[in-house]
Amino acid sequence: MRSPSLVSVVIPTRNRHSLVVRAVQSVLAQSHPAVEAIVVVDGPDSATQQALGQIEDPRLRTKVLDQSVGGAQARNAGVDMAQGEWIAFLDDDDEWMPTKLERQLLLASQMDCRRPVVSCQVIARSPTGDQVWPRRKPEPGEPISEYLLARRSFTQGEGLLQTSTLLIPRVLLQKVPFRVGLRRHQDWDWMLRAAREPGVGIDLVMEPLAIWHIEERRATVSQGSNWKYSLEWISNNRELVTPWAFAAFVLTQVGSFAARERAWSSFWSLLRTASKHGSPRPIDLALYLTWWVAPQPLRRSLRDAALRLKERALPSRPRRS
Repeated sequence: MRSPSLVSVVIPTRNRHSLVVRAVQSVLAQSHPAVEAIVVVDGPDSATQQALGQIEDPRLRTKVLDQSVGGAQARNAGVDMAQGEWIAFLDDDDEWMPTKLERQLLLASQMDCRRPVVSCQVIARSPTGDQVWPRRKPEPGEPISEYLLARRSFTQGEGLLQTSTLLIPRVLLQKVPFRVGLRRHQDWDWMLRAAREPGVGIDLVMEPLAIWHIEERRATVSQGSNWKYSLEWISNNRELVTPWAFAAFVLTQVGSFAARERAWSSFWSLLRTASKHGSPRPIDLALYLTWWVAPQPLRRSLRDAALRLKERALPSRPRRS
């Protein structure tokens, strides 16, 4: 009988010693027996080193980088250390359900491709409550750029391949590493490039097997919300996306950032860019106008009210601490 495949779990971290301990513990509690946790500390961080040193488990390996290099390079360093046939990523402020790897490996064994990339649903946990994303898998033949970047509804969470959900063959990451130097969109950038490789297939376990703690990362996400950077990224990667995905990203992602910064001079130029180089659909135009017309506090209040109504309509369930 073949021994279970070793999964190497790469966790980049910096200055979050209490959170990374929670993440590591969720890895070591996996029902899949063959797992190693590789924590890459992104620069000297004595508090994190001390906290990890108190975990007495031979499956935990730690590497402290000499200086901070950013999330992409830290992930690549973890992949270089990995001994497993499979690589999974876990952000230091997220955590897993005990059966995550077991369920994903089962699905991977059933996929008809040489290099299966397996994700899963995630519990998006915020101060307003829990939501389960994504709501659907990619449809047969659907370009991954449209699944990730284009929206078919006005609500979030339709298509998602969140970093902490990914299970990837090590050989694929060795061929397609994370691109170093990106301030934003590292995960989309990797997925769009990897999906073009021969033999790659993407599927999801439609069961929430991870918890994405959104409230704990809002500060870091907002640091890089410059709309010009996002526009430059998608413009430099037009060959990786379909015309609809390009237009949708410009109007819904770049447009939301520009509206948040009140960069009114960009309103018409973004519309022209989306129309000239892409194929926007009515929902993209509607969302774009919404970003500019409805202030963000109003949109947030309406969204939170809708979530509260939804929660009242559903049976209560225990909340994981």
